[in-house]
Amino acid sequence: MSPMFKTRFTGAALELTMARAPVNAINRDWIDGFEGILDDLAGQPDIAVLLIRSSERIFSAGADLKLMRDCFSTEDGPDRMIETVRLMQRLYDRIESLSQVVVAEIAGAAQGGGFELALACDLRIAADDARLGLPEARLGLLPGAGGTQRLSRLAGPGVARRLILTAEVVTGVQARDLGLVQWAVPADQLSAFAESVVVRIAALSPAALAACKHCFSAADADLGKGMLIELLETHKLFNAADTRKRVREFLDR
Repeated sequence: MSPMFKTRFTGAALELTMARAPVNAINRDWIDGFEGILDDLAGQPDIAVLLIRSSERIFSAGADLKLMRDCFSTEDGPDRMIETVRLMQRLYDRIESLSQVVVAEIAGAAQGGGFELALACDLRIAADDARLGLPEARLGLLPGAGGTQRLSRLAGPGVARRLILTAEVVTGVQARDLGLVQWAVPADQLSAFAESVVVRIAALSPAALAACKHCFSAADADLGKGMLIELLETHKLFNAADTRKRVREFLDR
């Protein structure tokens, strides 16, 4: 495993700690390491939840500065940067499509590609004083690893335009009020709160959680298609041994 990451299994949960000092900057090696962890996770259907957190003072500052310097100092730099952004898009799409519930624990800051990573997660928990944003326009760039798309879907076009077109960076509390994160808690309580959320999710049926995520993915389609997917997923769950066991135990109580 890449030294940029640490993993730990706890029951039905996998804790993934980003550990690339000092700010979890994103480069090709970082992307490859993350992909490798997802490869391992794909073969473990009994894992219900993935928690993504950081061992550093911030969640992630986004793209590696050396990568950006190379982009503007070499002839093939722009093409290499575009390829890296394409790989980031693919990684974040893969995170969003996981059958597991993915929780981001955001301490310090999540900006640029780091915030785009958080946007690909199902649930986001931020420290009250965390700093979140997509300030790429300050550099004449745009958040190209899904930022314009996921932020618009998550918080609506008005909020997305406000943050991206003004390069505004908000606190964890402001992010919660804008619908960017589901929870904002004091920094000294962040880890414990995130772990309590993970424990709650890990107690649920992995198959049911995966089915719910499939239904969520159809929410942007027409209503009829989404409801048909609900019926199909419900039918599969009714026939699942784990569901039958859980329902039987509930009825017996």
